[in-house]
Amino acid sequence: MKKSLGPKTIIYPTPVLVIGTYDSNGKANAMTASWGGICCSQPPCIAVSLRKATYSYDNIVEHKAFTINIPSEDYIREADYFGTVSGRKEDKFAITGLTPVKSDLVDAPYIREFPLILECKVIHTFEIGLHTQFIGEVMDLKAEESVLGEIGVPDIERVKPFLFTPESRTYYGLGKLLGKAFSIGRSLCGDK
Repeated sequence: MKKSLGPKTIIYPTPVLVIGTYDSNGKANAMTASWGGICCSQPPCIAVSLRKATYSYDNIVEHKAFTINIPSEDYIREADYFGTVSGRKEDKFAITGLTPVKSDLVDAPYIREFPLILECKVIHTFEIGLHTQFIGEVMDLKAEESVLGEIGVPDIERVKPFLFTPESRTYYGLGKLLGKAFSIGRSLCGDK
């Protein structure tokens, strides 16, 4: 029997995304967010939802750009820190020792040490309620060569991203491989 828990924002998995932006003075900032994900394949787009109270919100509105930085498990401490303090009060890059890199494609920095980067220009903004959703067209995906698999795309086991659980405020690593998508369900198809 299912128990009703009321309207909640719980969905699994919830990504750990670090949003890179510049402020009005050109200072690089990073903010951890989990309200985001793929929202279109053509053109390739990512959606991220931020509260207006965040420093990154104003930065995205001004520069019409952001980066999505995917940290590996090796940077869990830094990613958590990026989500606990405001860039208005702290120089997050100075404190973490991580390196902001100016994108050649969008007006936002990315984090050199993180294995996977998506450079996005804002193409739509939606006021939803407490959050504003920014739709960013992916102008480029950058990956460390060390995380590329045999077919030249990022290998999730090499990237080692981690997940966030909002209700318990905890992080989890990835589990084991379960099977190939668009394949394991074929046994249920009538035409086999």
